[in-house]
Amino acid sequence: MKYQVGDEILVLQTNEEGRVLEIMDDQMVIVEVRGVKFPIYIDQIDFPYFKRFSQKPVVPAPKKDKVFIDQIPVEKKSQTNHIKAENGVWLTLLPKYALDEFGDDIVDYFKVYLVNQTSDNLLYYYQYEKNGQVSFELKSEVLAHKDVYIHDMDFSDLNDYPHFSVEFSLSKKDDSRAEYFETQLKLKPRQVFNKVEEIKDKNEPTISYSLLEKYPAREKQVKASDNMDLSSLTKLGYKVVPAKKFKETLPAVRSVVDLHIDKITDNPKGLSHFEMLQLQLREFEKWYEIAVINRQPNLIVIHGVGKGKLKEEIHQLLKNRKEVKSFVNQFDARFGFGATEIFFQY
Repeated sequence: MKYQVGDEILVLQTNEEGRVLEIMDDQMVIVEVRGVKFPIYIDQIDFPYFKRFSQKPVVPAPKKDKVFIDQIPVEKKSQTNHIKAENGVWLTLLPKYALDEFGDDIVDYFKVYLVNQTSDNLLYYYQYEKNGQVSFELKSEVLAHKDVYIHDMDFSDLNDYPHFSVEFSLSKKDDSRAEYFETQLKLKPRQVFNKVEEIKDKNEPTISYSLLEKYPAREKQVKASDNMDLSSLTKLGYKVVPAKKFKETLPAVRSVVDLHIDKITDNPKGLSHFEMLQLQLREFEKWYEIAVINRQPNLIVIHGVGKGKLKEEIHQLLKNRKEVKSFVNQFDARFGFGATEIFFQY
C-alpha cells in the first residue's frame, strides 16, 4: 500500500493538503482536509513533499493605483512558457521519520521514487537487490516531467548492500536514439547517513541520485568497405584481419575456464589483491565474450571458494547480461562449490 495512516497528502483536484485517517482498501482511503473527513480514491491524491519544495512561495503583489482597460498594454505571448527544464532522471529517497525513546527524529524507512525531469516518456525495468538477491522488481512507465512511487525501503536495508538496476527505453520508438539505456546504483551506508543529516540541516525533503542525464543517441554503425585501405594501420603495428576470418583468430573454445591466479600469470608474486582480482575479471570477460561469439550453450567458470570476492563480482556482472539465461553455483564433484555454470540464451 502506497499510503499509511498519518501520512500527509495532497488532494490533486483542489490542491489542498490533509492527512490519511483510515485505509479502507487498496483503492480508497479516508482523509481529513481542513477538519473535513471524507473518502477518496488513492489515484486522486499524492504526497505533498515534492510540491512544497519545488514551488516557489507566492509573494503578494504590491497594491497599485487603478488602471483602466484602455491603459493596459497588449501582452506579448511568451514563446517559452511551455518549456520545462531538462534535468535528467533521478532515483529519489524520501525519509519517513519516527521518534525514538529520547524524543529524537530517526529515519524509519524511505519511500523510493523515480523522478523523470526530461521531455521523454520512458519505459523502465527496475530491480532492487539486497545481499545479492532481487527483493523487488517492476516494469512500468514514467511520463515526461512526472515522478512515480516505486516501493518502501527499510532503513535497516542499508546494512544489506542495497543495489538498484534500471533499464530505460523510449515509450515512442525513435530510430535516431538508443534502443535502451542501463544504469546501476549502489548505496553505501555511511554516505546515506551523512546525506540524512545534511538534508535535516538544510530542511530539504529528499535524497536524490542521478540515473540518466540525457537519453543517448543511437551509435552510428560504420561499415568498412572491402576495398578500404588499411595499410596505415598495418604500418603502425596493428594486425589487420578480414572480418570473415575474425573467428579464426580467436583462441579455441573452452567449456571450462579456470580463473585461479596461477593459471593466468606465471608471476603472481608482488601483485596486490586488487591487481589479482582485476586480472581474473579480465580473463573472465575474455572467455565470456568468446563463448558468446561462438554461441556456446553454457560455460563453467572456476573461481574457487576463498573469501568469495571473485564469485561475488562475477555473479554481479552476470545479473545484467541479456544473453545470460541463468547461472548456478551448486556442488560439483569436480569443483565443489568453487565453480559457477552459466547458461546462455540467444
